[in-house]
Amino acid sequence: MASTMTKTQLVRLLAGEVELTNKQAAAFLETLAEIAIAQAKKTGVFVLPGLGRLKKVARKARVGRNPQTGEPIKIKAKTVAKFYLAKAAKDAIAPPKK
Repeated sequence: MASTMTKTQLVRLLAGEVELTNKQAAAFLETLAEIAIAQAKKTGVFVLPGLGRLKKVARKARVGRNPQTGEPIKIKAKTVAKFYLAKAAKDAIAPPKK
């Protein structure tokens, strides 16, 4: 499998595509991340059209099992962040079989 794209590679690609400097492209990515985090924290969801949505989800407390001993353990309730991929992006990456 191919290696993942680094932040530097992403900044350079973005800068080349939209004719920005690397510094401007890096600032754009930083700002986008900050806005996404702030909005998801404030409203519970941040939508990036065409790509997906970042959502704050509350998990209930539950009983799990210790994998080594099989003993039941209590897992506390917590809030987690989830990213849901948009249908258009999902279909572009892995087209549905017909």
